[in-house]
Amino acid sequence: MALSLPGERSVVAGSHVNPVRALSAWFASAKLARARRKTLRGLLELDTTQLNDLGITRGDIVEASKARNGRTPGMVLNAARARNARL
Repeated sequence: MALSLPGERSVVAGSHVNPVRALSAWFASAKLARARRKTLRGLLELDTTQLNDLGITRGDIVEASKARNGRTPGMVLNAARARNARL
């Protein structure tokens, strides 16, 4: 058996699995996803003129709702606004 230095800890000793913390993190992420969906639905209820004032289209909102691979709906909508501002 090897002796450890006083400041060393095993890898297992450093990992804390807390089911309550994991459950609360899951609830927080679910709540955030629900708020995003609600906001995107609210944007879809705006008329075309209001969306033009924001610099986005309904297609941009649909694309934002399907954002994946590290892209958030906000990133998609900001890119759409920048693209539409150049046109």
